[in-house]
Amino acid sequence: MRFSSLGSGSRGNAILVEEGQTCVMVDCGFSLRETERRLAILGKQLADISAVLVTHEHSDHVRGINPFMKKTGIPVWMTQGTMDGCKLAAGLSVTVFDRDESIEINDLSIDPFPMPHDANEPCQFVFNNGEKRLGILTDVGSETPAIIDHLNACDALLLECNHDEDMLSGSEYPAFLKQRILGDYGHFSNEQAASLLQKLDCSDLQHIVALHLSEKNNETQLVRQALSDVLDCEQDWIGVAEQNIELQWRSIL
Repeated sequence: MRFSSLGSGSRGNAILVEEGQTCVMVDCGFSLRETERRLAILGKQLADISAVLVTHEHSDHVRGINPFMKKTGIPVWMTQGTMDGCKLAAGLSVTVFDRDESIEINDLSIDPFPMPHDANEPCQFVFNNGEKRLGILTDVGSETPAIIDHLNACDALLLECNHDEDMLSGSEYPAFLKQRILGDYGHFSNEQAASLLQKLDCSDLQHIVALHLSEKNNETQLVRQALSDVLDCEQDWIGVAEQNIELQWRSIL
């Protein structure tokens, strides 16, 4: 199994997970043209995508979903709440799933799980190829037992590190926006991500990649320091998915 990111941040998000001939895209937050351009850099094209899984309906995760569905007809999966909030174009249909039921897409088994975020029915995913597990957690405001249970003992983690709490508190953001980001249904800070890692069994962890970094209220060095302190590893071992640069493929062996 291998994974990559087309880009991660407030201006667009999409993740690729591949096993054998199966390539699943998580979220479709870029325009169709930009999605095609970024896929090409990673050696892929639209026709290579087996399915799209959508985490929630915020625009940086679904901006390209309508043109993508119109052009490709590739299956798109989302919860009922996400579908209700997505404003799908007339005539388009999706496959609705429950957050407590596994999804089978060719060579991949996928376990959705709920998490706190200010969306209708948001979820994240753990991918399983029968031997290795890849966990994804982003756009999450607070830690829950379900999150710990699903992400425990993964072989790779993609984990939100949206902001540094001190940088956000001292920023020029208006009070209501700070409250939203810092709230239980907002976004994970570096400190929250590190705290979650302390509770997980990371003994088999081959990769960790930080997601959804704020361009104004975080710095790569702060992310790497926070996570490496918990994992007792070199800071350079901590990967960071950027907004404008694709994360090159990483293999889980």
